[in-house]
Amino acid sequence: QVQLVESGGGLVQAGGSLRLSCAASGSIFSFNKMGWYRQAPGKQRELVAVITSGGSTNYADSVKGRFTISRDNAKNTVYLQMNSLKPEDTAVYYCNAKGAPWSTIDYWGQGTQVTVSS
Repeated sequence: QVQLVESGGGLVQAGGSLRLSCAASGSIFSFNKMGWYRQAPGKQRELVAVITSGGSTNYADSVKGRFTISRDNAKNTVYLQMNSLKPEDTAVYYCNAKGAPWSTIDYWGQGTQVTVSS
């Protein structure tokens, strides 16, 4: 079992930036995909960004051009750089790690709060 621990959340004004980190207790090299999800109050959890083991990335339309996901296999860490933050980005952000499609590996972190004030 790998533990995922998010950090870097906080309160920021609109237009500001934050960098979230997701540190894994073990190697992330074998994970097929690692991603960031978010859940705002009263809303369903949604995918924000995902990065594959090969380095391919995908983003929600709402964050394209503002957010960047990256991974450092040597540090077992995934990052989410968030720029030009908007009040609608306010949510709890969760880190996720998934194994191959045929596996049951699906780990979640505890979440970190991001609040963007207008």
